[in-house]
Amino acid sequence: MLADKLRAATAELRKPKAIAVAHATSPYVTAYPWSGSGFGTKFANPATLPPSNCFGVAFSPDGSAIAVGSNSSPFITAYPWSGSGFGTKFANPATLPTGTVNRIAFSPNNAAIAVAHSTSPYITAYPWSGSGFGTKFANPATLPAGTGYGVAFSLDGTAIAVAYAATPFISAYPWSGSGFGTKFADPSTLPTGLGFDVAFSPNSAAIAVAHSTSPFITAYPWSGSGFGTKFANPATLPTAGGQAVAFSPDSAAVAVFHAGSPYITAYPWSGSGFGTKFANPATLPTNTGLGVPGVAFSPDGSALAVGHDTSPYITVYPWSTSGFGTKFANPATLPTGIGGSVAWSVV
Repeated sequence: MLADKLRAATAELRKPKAIAVAHATSPYVTAYPWSGSGFGTKFANPATLPPSNCFGVAFSPDGSAIAVGSNSSPFITAYPWSGSGFGTKFANPATLPTGTVNRIAFSPNNAAIAVAHSTSPYITAYPWSGSGFGTKFANPATLPAGTGYGVAFSLDGTAIAVAYAATPFISAYPWSGSGFGTKFADPSTLPTGLGFDVAFSPNSAAIAVAHSTSPFITAYPWSGSGFGTKFANPATLPTAGGQAVAFSPDSAAVAVFHAGSPYITAYPWSGSGFGTKFANPATLPTNTGLGVPGVAFSPDGSALAVGHDTSPYITVYPWSTSGFGTKFANPATLPTGIGGSVAWSVV
């Protein structure tokens, strides 16, 4: 009885309460309440808008904050978040990222925030608290080799990875309260092209990279020692350059957004790697391959959202062990421009 109550309470805590998308025109970030029926009425815009086109968005794991990345200074803008929406903007970090922020990740314990960006050092991380940004962590001793496009923490909080636009296309580092550790050895089989996004499986047993050339998605076992031997490619590849990647919360599926139709491809996932591709959704996202699109499973695994570069700019599907369900109705008030990253909140 107690175990059932605990499971029910945990499930309730994981239900998504809001969804946000970063996009290319003012107000640059749009957020909605979310329920089992789909989108609610759009939240009011933040009082202080991001400065320009936004590509990255992330909620803190506890749902108390939302951050967006843009292509002009200060490059990262963060707000308190509650059931009422955006709060008063946090102060900018004392040391700003050095260029366009493409993606953002909070650490699982809410104690750090990291951004992948367009100019050296290509990844920047800060302590995070209820007061906002702390003093920037020291850069990793071995920097990524090019523009940072994707960033992710492992769910156990012991590693951070960045996908970027130069060989070896992916770098991973130990992570602790002190920041970056000594870079893990590169995988023995590298991704084949520009790294555009990276994700750890929630069970911290795998890491996947979306990249620009075939096979468009590459995945490896992950452990405390770093990368394992590359998993076999999926039998049915994505149709074009991989742009975003996400694992389901139960680590039983992986999805990749890519530059050619059907634009979103998903596979069962297990300790053996990719399973047989799920059927495409009946209603495909609309896309031309521009921007920095996003893909994200809801925290409870009941929905899959994508941000894309043509109207309606955000598309959400029910998700189950059978794959894609019938697309949710578009929000009544659409985002105003090219959709980028998408994020879910449990608050």
